[in-house]
Amino acid sequence: MKVLATDSFAVDLAARAIGRGVVICLPTDTVYGIGADPMSPTAITRLLTAKSRTRANPSPVLVTGIDQARSVSASLPEAALKLMEAFWPGALTIVVPANEEIGWDLGETNGTVALRMPDSALTLDLLATVGPLAVTSANQHGQPPATTVDEAQAQLGDAVTLYLDGGVVGGGEGIASTIVDTTAAPRILRQGGISQEMIERVLGVSL
Repeated sequence: MKVLATDSFAVDLAARAIGRGVVICLPTDTVYGIGADPMSPTAITRLLTAKSRTRANPSPVLVTGIDQARSVSASLPEAALKLMEAFWPGALTIVVPANEEIGWDLGETNGTVALRMPDSALTLDLLATVGPLAVTSANQHGQPPATTVDEAQAQLGDAVTLYLDGGVVGGGEGIASTIVDTTAAPRILRQGGISQEMIERVLGVSL
């Protein structure tokens, strides 16, 4: 099922779908993502299956901001806080120590969780309603990320129950978020929408 992200019932419909443990497709500021309830093992299995991804590639988690980030992290390193304050909402995913008492299972995370606050009003409204979501890019593993809902639907089909159509995202460029690991000395795991130079300027170090 596909609905316009601008429809007044879109967030409620998406929240209900998440509550049923199914996978939805949603717009972000970079590319389209597919999301599921991180507390539901069935939902996470469906998410990984839709993506043709294994548990060795755990999903990042989207949050509404620093407060939600604190709720899912064992601690937020100083470097993580600096980056969150500088680049959230935006195209930066930050790896931090996970709060292991939460009880979710995203895959082989080695005690970490990758967090991002997207610059998308619809997705932030949804996160405020249902809480943090496990979200990964809306494409088959190894294929280009989707910048329109039709591109996502062509790749994922019926593996996703609900598609939220937010138009073209990320300027149609398909550039994913930059990923920075802050669990030890900060290091860039993936280049993306935020440059290394910008990150180094905020942290005051060379990476």
